[in-house]
Amino acid sequence: MIRLIPLFSLAVLIGTSEADDRPNILFIYTDDQSSRTVGCYPQAFDWVATPNIDSLARNGVRFSRAYIGSWCMPSRATMLTGHHQHGIESMRMEGIYPGSRYDPEQCPFWPRIFRQHGYITAQIGKWHTGTDAGFDRDWDYQIVWNRPKHPDNAPNYYDQQLIETNGAPPRMVSGYSTDNYTDWAVEFINGKGRTAAKPWYLWLCYGAVHGPFTPAKRHLDHYQRIKVPAPSDVYPPRPGKPAYVDQMEFWEPGKDGDPIERRVRRKTPVGMKDLPGRTLEDWVRQYHQGVLAIDQGVGRLLQALKDSGQDENTLIVFTSDQGFAWGQHGFKSKVAPYDATVAAPLIIRPTVKSVGITAGKVVRDPVSGVDLPPTFFSQAGIELPWKMHGQDLSPLFTLRDSRRRSPALLVHTGKRYGSATSIIPSAEDADLYHGPGVPWYVMLAERRYKYVRTLIHAETEELYDLELDPEELQNLAGQPRYAEKLRQLRQQTLRELKRTQAGFVRRLPPTKHMISLESIRK
Repeated sequence: MIRLIPLFSLAVLIGTSEADDRPNILFIYTDDQSSRTVGCYPQAFDWVATPNIDSLARNGVRFSRAYIGSWCMPSRATMLTGHHQHGIESMRMEGIYPGSRYDPEQCPFWPRIFRQHGYITAQIGKWHTGTDAGFDRDWDYQIVWNRPKHPDNAPNYYDQQLIETNGAPPRMVSGYSTDNYTDWAVEFINGKGRTAAKPWYLWLCYGAVHGPFTPAKRHLDHYQRIKVPAPSDVYPPRPGKPAYVDQMEFWEPGKDGDPIERRVRRKTPVGMKDLPGRTLEDWVRQYHQGVLAIDQGVGRLLQALKDSGQDENTLIVFTSDQGFAWGQHGFKSKVAPYDATVAAPLIIRPTVKSVGITAGKVVRDPVSGVDLPPTFFSQAGIELPWKMHGQDLSPLFTLRDSRRRSPALLVHTGKRYGSATSIIPSAEDADLYHGPGVPWYVMLAERRYKYVRTLIHAETEELYDLELDPEELQNLAGQPRYAEKLRQLRQQTLRELKRTQAGFVRRLPPTKHMISLESIRK
């Protein structure tokens, strides 16, 4: 297949006077936002209204299945390194949650490379990857809510945030955070904190719609007459699922039979709220109300690009760190390896100068979060500074007939990173998990199938046909006619783990199906 090179990349390669005309990159990164909350996704409710985000899809490329990460911190670490969680060395959780640290020499973040190649790098919004936010090393301009550094302020997702500007001591800032972040991003687009002659990369990290899922006051009356059908497996049992999923019980029937939140005896994650007795429909309404300010923010960003004459030369990427389930498989959370819990929206609107762009294109092959950093380097015409785990997605939106040729991998190793993931914790070491008791797992998606291997001894493997079963209700792993497909995906997963140098690959516990086959052979 012939690779077409965008004109701006070609200019960089041949060293012409067009070198300073490399594209700006606006990377919009939301929090806990399911693809179900974006109107252009078919799985969204028919009442969802996100016109500005949808406009990106009309003028760019929408990815049907994007697995960016399993939860906030590793997802962001992947965005900064291009590595899956097991390849992010020295990153660690430390102190009061969400306290975390890393060694920038062992764990370099790639925005510094963009700086070295003439880009102005900026980051605005939520920071959740070590107390060291990297100003003047990775970032030229930075306005951040540094949660690891100020854990007492970490629950304040939507107001009264300690904000650090360009490494200075924090100041308390009031006002709705989504609007504040948008204001600061618009100022940057209009020239604040940067040199006009240089291209820029802005990572805009909204805290919405993370718990406590607080909408802007102006949106509290929206979506009042919606109908939210209960997911078919909101209550147990869930045949074919691993034990932790089969036992998931966040919801119970209310007096009218509709799901309400049940009292769960567990520690509430920071920023979350548990309200036993509240209906599932109320929660879904509030969650979607919180997205409305994000959509308005996207509209303001697009207008700022147009007004400043930068729209045609700005690559825009919209995604989230992962999704969030409301009742599906019994969850009220993220982390678990199901589309309901982790699938995020991913929309890329290339620049006008991109070659072969098909506006409104939909890529149906699954992609991973690790694919985004190599894509940024490709679009900027900069060589990768180290081997990254993902692949450049540019061919998928610059060629009409392109398809992804490799599977998408998602690895969840709880609270461990890098070489610290070499030893898989036992079920008794649940403090190393994250979320509502979700064990370590590896997930691999290709074309229509998804394979999940939970890293617990004798636990069931999972195989789903997402074309016939998009809700992932029927585990096909135990069906004889899918034995060959199960074997193929199991081997593909092992190859991907070895390719990305996962230290735990030689210590994978046997699955229930493996043990059953071995007993039959004996």
